[in-house]
Amino acid sequence: MADERRRYGEASDDDLLRWSGMGDRDAFDQIVLRHGPYALRTARRLTRNVEAAEDLVQDAFVRAWSHAREFDGSRARFTTWLYRVIVNLSIDLARRKQPEPLPEGFDMTDDGPSAEIRLEALQERRALGAALQSVPPRQRAAMALVYDEGLSGAEAARRMGLSAKAVERLLARGRALLRETLERDGRTERRQNS
Repeated sequence: MADERRRYGEASDDDLLRWSGMGDRDAFDQIVLRHGPYALRTARRLTRNVEAAEDLVQDAFVRAWSHAREFDGSRARFTTWLYRVIVNLSIDLARRKQPEPLPEGFDMTDDGPSAEIRLEALQERRALGAALQSVPPRQRAAMALVYDEGLSGAEAARRMGLSAKAVERLLARGRALLRETLERDGRTERRQNS
């Protein structure tokens, strides 16, 4: 039995998926242990909602289990395939429902910085979060890979199944839209405070 566990821990993703495709739940458990944190981190960045991210990752792994037999490691790495599934599920989620606004009077408590600094930081996070929602999902996905995950443009392109130029264009359009939205919202806020 110990040899079995050691084999799972040392096995490649391709082997684990092949074994999973034959119904080996222990092999698939190793896939989930190995790639679950990455999947959840990615889903959280794309959805900006912990509960939605958890549901999305669960759906992604159900799909991985269901399609393990058909997975072809010569066409793509498992993490690339998993990332595409997560992005597609997050796009579907964004199309289905609008994000819920924060409740009135929402306040984050923290015993660190002063209330004024915390309020300013909260307002900046809200503004950024709201502005990010105006960025289309594919642009937001590219931004998450490059800026949050620290991937190169070429690696992000591979994960998204696009050319490096296409990812550069997505990033440029995403940054421009984000900057424009933040500037427009800042001007509106200054006029309201005058």
